[in-house]
This record gives sequence, C-alpha cells and structure tokens, in this order.
Amino acid sequence: MIAEPLPLPPGIRSRVVPHVNGLTMHVLEAGFESQNRPGVLLLHGFPELAYSWRKVMLPLAAAGFQVMAPDQRGYVRTTGWDGAYDGDLGSFGILNLVRDALGLVTAMGHRTVAAVVGHDFGSPVAAWSALIRPDVFRAVVLMSAPFAGPPPLLVRTAPDGDSDAPTAVENIHDALAALPRPRKHYQWYYSTREADTNMHHCPQGVHAFLRAYYHMKSADWQPNAPAPLQAWRADELAKMPTYYIMDLHEGMAETVAPEMPSAAEIASCTWLPDAELAVYSTEYARTGFQGGLQWYRRGTGGTDAADLQLFAGQTIGVPSMFIAGTSDWGVYQRPGNFERMQRHACTYMRSCHLLEGAGHWVQQEQPEAVSQLLTQFLRQLA
Repeated sequence: MIAEPLPLPPGIRSRVVPHVNGLTMHVLEAGFESQNRPGVLLLHGFPELAYSWRKVMLPLAAAGFQVMAPDQRGYVRTTGWDGAYDGDLGSFGILNLVRDALGLVTAMGHRTVAAVVGHDFGSPVAAWSALIRPDVFRAVVLMSAPFAGPPPLLVRTAPDGDSDAPTAVENIHDALAALPRPRKHYQWYYSTREADTNMHHCPQGVHAFLRAYYHMKSADWQPNAPAPLQAWRADELAKMPTYYIMDLHEGMAETVAPEMPSAAEIASCTWLPDAELAVYSTEYARTGFQGGLQWYRRGTGGTDAADLQLFAGQTIGVPSMFIAGTSDWGVYQRPGNFERMQRHACTYMRSCHLLEGAGHWVQQEQPEAVSQLLTQFLRQLA
C-alpha cells in the first residue's frame, strides 16, 4: 500500500534521507529555511511516529533551531530494516539505534546537535547517545522513561569463585502468573509472536484500538494515579494498570477495548482529534506494528547487556532534563529508576518536571508547556 502525503502544519516538511546506517530514513523537519542553525533531534517511542512531535517542532524552530524528527528504525516510512518475526534482530540493538541517530545527524549536515530529545522508547536511545557521544549530543532531554545508567559489571572477588552479584531474584513472570488475578508484563507480551497480529488485525480495527490505547495511557483516563513502587516484585508491579501489567490470558487489543472512550469523549479530545489519530491508524494499518515490537524483543532478550556493561560506571555528563506527566505510570514502572537517574545516572541534571494534565503522551497532551520547557532549556545552554 502506497503511503499518502502526511497532513503537516505549514512550516514542517517531510523528506527522505538515504544512507543512514543502512536505512532510508523518513524525517520531519522544521526550521529549514535558513542555514547554520543548531540542530535538535527528536526521537519518538511506541506506538508513535515522527508525527508525534508535530506540536513542538514549530516552537523550537521559532526559537532558532533546525528540528529533525525521524521515523525510527522499524517504523512505517523509514525502510531498510528486517521486520520478520524470525528475521535478524541484530540491527535493533541499542548501540545500533544510537548509530542511527548519529548517522542521521551527520547526513543532515551537522557535526553536533544542541540536544537530543527522546520520549518513551526514544528516551533510552537519547540517553545512550548522550552518554556515548557527548561531543555530538551536547545536551539531552528524557521524557516519560527515566534512565538509570549502564548495567553494572559483576566482579568475582571471593577465593571460592562466588560472585558479588545479588542472590537469585524472584522469577517475576512466574510470580505474576501466580497472583490471585494472574498477570503478565506487557514488554514480554510485546515480544511474543502473536502481539503484532493481536493489534494489527484486532476485531475493533486499528483506529479504535489506538484510540482506546492512547486514551487509557493519557490523563483523560481517570484511574491513572501513578505512585512509586517499592520493589521489582509481582505484588508491587500489579499495582500498575493493565496496559502495563496485563491479565495473563488477554492480548493488548482486549486489554484496552473496555476503556474505549465514548463518542462525546472523543469529540472533546483536543490533544488528539480523530483526524490526527487517523494519521497513526492509517500508517499502522498499512505496515503493522512488528517493526516497533522488535525493540521490545531485543530488550527482553537481554542480548545488549554484555555490550552495555562496557560503559559500567559512566554517567551522562552533558546538561539533562526530564519531562513527564503527573498521570504517567511510565515514570515509576521500573522501581527506583526515577531516583537513580537524578542521583547517579545524570550528573548534570538541570531539572525534572511532572506536568499536570498529561499522561504518557506528554508532548501531545501538553505541547505548550513542553515547548516552553524545551526552549528555555536550550536558550540557557546557549
């Protein structure tokens, strides 16, 4: 199916950038009218697109920046990735995703960017980009997903060969399944073969699925009342809504369907009108979700850990900022990460902001506040 032109606001253009680490990358761009502007790179999460940044791109361009927002590896209009479930997952490793970001910056004519900004799964890519190449990514803004730092090295010191690693931890999946209300973790569900079919070919259709999914993770869904969790333990994780800790025998399409907003609620949703949601649903109906799900498969498989341990003890030393919504459980889904980010992982953390009236989709739900925070942060750096 041929992709139709995107309905973009004036001042944002769509372009294709070839030869980016093996990809032909689709990019939205603002602030392209004049040369020699400092760059800002915006990295989206799942199930989102470059289009998710449409509301903050023009304010950043008005502040004097060339703003670049790609469809990341695995997503819709960017091509050159293996989307087969049984295909090669190697290119979806976090270090290669950093290579994608670096390659795009170079291909767009920049040696450095003023900041890399990542939301949801784009947040760890932004964090690792700033940690590994601070000479290129001169500042970082993380949204919704805190960065706790590189995995530690496990050093054997005792003569009998015992490790200083913690004792065996609870098998979280067995423990979740054994709860009185049996549950499972969404990231491991997203890693299963059936996840793409469940969402792509769901009975309600992709548009209705995404409407319920975005609604349930937003501030519009009243049950969202996030709070810190005490430990990575089944009874604590089960405090999160079912879009994170799912019922054991349901897919994501069945999980969100009961929370489908009413016609009146949809009509009053100013942050994601139906015409804008149609951009997402049309794209994902055309391509499916498997490209984005490959990121989860790579993450839950643990194959990146050994490479990332090379950076054990390293911190993000460039100026950093964190933004999320007060109704976003993503801040707390990994117990302790929000605190570790501020105390250890980011040694030049300028500020953390939890915005009222926003859930997980903070740059779409509260674009004016996010744009103001981003422009203030960037101007202070300049």
